[in-house]
Amino acid sequence: MSIVDTPERRQLRELTRAFVTREVLPHLDDWERAGEVPRSLHATAAKLGLLGIGFPESVGGSGGDLLDSILVTEELIRSGGSSGLVAALFTHGIALPHMVAAAGKRTGGTLGGRLGSDATSGDDDLIDRYVRPTLAGTMIGALAITEPDGGSDVAGIRTTARRDGDHYVVNGSKTYITSGHRADFVTTAVCTDFPGSGELTLLVIDKGTPGFTVGRRLEKLGWHCSDTAELSFVDVRVPLTNRIGAEDTGFLAIMQHFAAERLSLATQAYATAQRCVELAVRWCRDRETFGRPLASRQLIRHRLAEMHTRAEAARAYVHEVAHRVVAGEPVVTEVAMAKNVAVAACDHVVDQALQLHGGFGYLRDAEVERHYRDARILGIGGGTTEIMNEIIAKGMGL
Repeated sequence: MSIVDTPERRQLRELTRAFVTREVLPHLDDWERAGEVPRSLHATAAKLGLLGIGFPESVGGSGGDLLDSILVTEELIRSGGSSGLVAALFTHGIALPHMVAAAGKRTGGTLGGRLGSDATSGDDDLIDRYVRPTLAGTMIGALAITEPDGGSDVAGIRTTARRDGDHYVVNGSKTYITSGHRADFVTTAVCTDFPGSGELTLLVIDKGTPGFTVGRRLEKLGWHCSDTAELSFVDVRVPLTNRIGAEDTGFLAIMQHFAAERLSLATQAYATAQRCVELAVRWCRDRETFGRPLASRQLIRHRLAEMHTRAEAARAYVHEVAHRVVAGEPVVTEVAMAKNVAVAACDHVVDQALQLHGGFGYLRDAEVERHYRDARILGIGGGTTEIMNEIIAKGMGL
């Protein structure tokens, strides 16, 4: 039995499939053209318990673990959704975990020995002010790390936060922020020392705070239904109570949650590949050339077989690594490999699937066209393929 194939998880898969069929498929093309999904979709997903998967019930979640989150992501895409929809609807998956972890560590332990007495009771308050409403679908959160001149260099963040009494004064800018336009708050990485020092702190900054400006909506190759924004901070005053955990522990907090984000992207990659295999098989069975179905030709059958093999192999490896993460094993290198393996499989499969669809595959009316566009970001987000290779090389002792 697969590690994600239990009676409870089969029910979760069926619930996700029904949600996509009823609430997503009739509207997804419109959302793609509108550039965002409606806020009401968050409320609907929350009511079904999907928004809270992977978060403990003690903070308003639905329970479950990383494997349950992977299952929901996989089924959402395989049922006809998209990785862009995952990005738009589940942005809280990268905006909230730091708050949940900080509140738990304040009462149950320390963060690398650094949290201790510097932790604030505000961590519990953040759960009530941001985590619970977001998991209930009444608020939307975003995560702001990337900067215009920073890219993957998290330690080089230049957005600063200067202490001024019971506030921080924040100055700087962020870019490529998923759900940045719709977000009610942004979990923001700031530097509490000189710019680029690596001394990072996480602050929750509310939309509408004086000096906090949401810039232009960024137009992208893919993920069209997921809004993306530039953010600007000019002398933005943020209360100390909006700090997540202790000062200068942000870098470690960010690194600790990269595994879940990278495995989510890996899941989106292999699930997109699986969906494109299904679409290609269906097309090749129905499409006739020279009086015969495409699927009757050995060249096509072998191509489909190779696509299926790559997608299934990637899925198996991602599941294995996710299982080890849940078990608490230190698998930083394996997570990087899982992401790269899944992205490589996805890149190959979506390209072949579109090719098999011929001219129709190039049209906006074709689902495979959306997956082709959406897939390109998966080797960039959450750490580029090149950064993953650096992590892998380090794990090899190179």
